Amino acid sequence: MPKRKVTELDRGLEAPRRASRRISTSNDPPETASKAAPNPKKSKKTEKNKKVQKTAVNSKQEEDPEAKPKKAPRAAKPVSQPATSDAALASGRQYWLMKAEPESRIEKGHDIKFSIDDLAAKTEPEPWDGIRAYAARNNLRAMKKGDLAFFYHSSCKVPAIVGVMEIVEEHSPDLSAHDPSAPYHDPSSSPDNPKWSVVHVTFRQKLTTPVTLKELKAWQGEKGHPLENMQMLKLARISVSKVSSDEWEFLVGEMAKRGDVVKH
Repeated sequence: MPKRKVTELDRGLEAPRRASRRISTSNDPPETASKAAPNPKKSKKTEKNKKVQKTAVNSKQEEDPEAKPKKAPRAAKPVSQPATSDAALASGRQYWLMKAEPESRIEKGHDIKFSIDDLAAKTEPEPWDGIRAYAARNNLRAMKKGDLAFFYHSSCKVPAIVGVMEIVEEHSPDLSAHDPSAPYHDPSSSPDNPKWSVVHVTFRQKLTTPVTLKELKAWQGEKGHPLENMQMLKLARISVSKVSSDEWEFLVGEMAKRGDVVKH
């Protein structure tokens, strides 16, 4: 059953040193002594003065109490990482939000509507097919067996999170992309080189009080709120989005206040 069409397709070497020693040849003129021999007394006196100056400099460096020590380099500021709940770390479970259209819409002669009630009526794992956007597909491929996802009603009068489902089979090729009669046939995808993927899901529960898009946006607008960077709200057209553990825990907490206890 096609779930939701996403209309936008994420389509020098160092030069050798010269010899410092000159090689004399038979053509070279004899070297003449053009400089007078150094005065031994003068050299001795000069050397003595140098020793005295060096001793004075060393003494000054050792005794100067006002000499400022060099500052130690400033330590790099640690980069903060998003918090992850202990339960999520222990289980390795990931969380998602997946959109489907609960109201009738005809695509190539097929009604693509699919609601939380349709999923609840299934007796076998349901393939989440019809995804034709790369960002959403990549999220499908990142899912692991045992992950949980919010079921979200989209393109309807009151868009909202309406239930919870579980990923029971990890990604495999979406065969509907190779079927010319399917609503979302893609001729650029082939069985030998499939572009699109599906995962299989099962129903977990339906909410008695849906969490509406209007509520989600209101929470997102609060500075520092757990939903401030929620992927679905940042990328409104994405049909399969990541939900962080903090976002999941917040929403599950709000659902519990309304009488919908989500079991992990």
